[in-house]
Amino acid sequence: MIRLGLSGGIGAGKSTVAKTFIDRGGYHIDADKIAREVVEPGTPGLAALVEAFGEEILAEDGSLDRPALAAKAFVDDEQRQKLNSITHPLVGKRTQELLKAAPDDAIVIQDIPLLVEGNMAPFFHLVVIVHADAETRVQRLTTARGMPEDDARARIAAQADDDQRRAVADVWLDNSGSRDDLAAAAAALWDERLVPFERNVRSQTVVRAPLELAEPDPGWAAEGARLVNRLWAIVGDKASAIDHIGSTAVPGLIAKPTIDVQITVAELSVADALADALADGGFPRVAGVDGDNPKADPATGSVDEGSWGKRLHGSADPGRSANVHLRATDSPGRAFALDFRDWLRADAAARAEYAEVKRKALASADGDLGRYIEAKEPWFEGAYRRIAVWKSDGSHS
Repeated sequence: MIRLGLSGGIGAGKSTVAKTFIDRGGYHIDADKIAREVVEPGTPGLAALVEAFGEEILAEDGSLDRPALAAKAFVDDEQRQKLNSITHPLVGKRTQELLKAAPDDAIVIQDIPLLVEGNMAPFFHLVVIVHADAETRVQRLTTARGMPEDDARARIAAQADDDQRRAVADVWLDNSGSRDDLAAAAAALWDERLVPFERNVRSQTVVRAPLELAEPDPGWAAEGARLVNRLWAIVGDKASAIDHIGSTAVPGLIAKPTIDVQITVAELSVADALADALADGGFPRVAGVDGDNPKADPATGSVDEGSWGKRLHGSADPGRSANVHLRATDSPGRAFALDFRDWLRADAAARAEYAEVKRKALASADGDLGRYIEAKEPWFEGAYRRIAVWKSDGSHS
């Protein structure tokens, strides 16, 4: 299965997107619905809320008076954290029960209003944010839901802002138009990305982007950060470092629109043990790639081919091309990946030189990735020696 985190500000239109996905077969887990269930009359959750906020939060029939709770819980960060410390563990437990019941080939839609605030984004294969500006949401909340304006604005102010949501969004669905427009965008996302993504995860298929060079994109840095965070969630303490590397990690450099990330592990046996977890997380292993092209030690001229091993995984997501390189701590390939990135960041002339190497390699490759990589290799040999000098002279510090 794949898990999709669906979120957005209150009143943004998540329900329209969720309904579209459900109509197409999505397995829906609604955090708001679960949040209501765990504080129904007679539950330990409701008893804990009464103890924390007082009997005033109960309606006459003994159920939770949500406006009364909101008046107490949304006044400041301390009270909001008190509320979350009670409800979040209960919601999490019930969510896990529902996840275990999902079919193996499900596209699980986890509708979570506070996904960003709860730092949950890395734990999903994909995060979809539904957006509408604050004034539009206030109007919807006061007219369609009958919410007092002050209450609507307080709830909006208590949630993550647009920048925080953009930082975690793999997909940004704008809901400034009609409901039909939003539903159409959600349907296209389902058909063109989510269904193939789930199929690729089950079949362990890596998606490759066309061989092309794109102009520098400021969004690559944010995309790299999201992938790094997602990989940390998958591998945990089995890695000692995870870094955005490659050309997309160098501002101002043209690049294949593929995000490269390096996972540092103690040794390659750890990488092998992580293969299934990475595949389930959306990053299947690329068969037949067991190492980098060995390079001669600049100091001795010798080549230690056995030290250049690595494992390579790729993205199963048809909406994002990515390479995940797993290298051992003592691998020269690991050090070179980081040093090469930092050298290009620091040296504008080297950056321009490499861009020209890329253009010539692309022109000679005739669409073949292997030929493109091979055409660049002689330049990399020289760069390896130049970086050793750059590091030794201290100018990079």
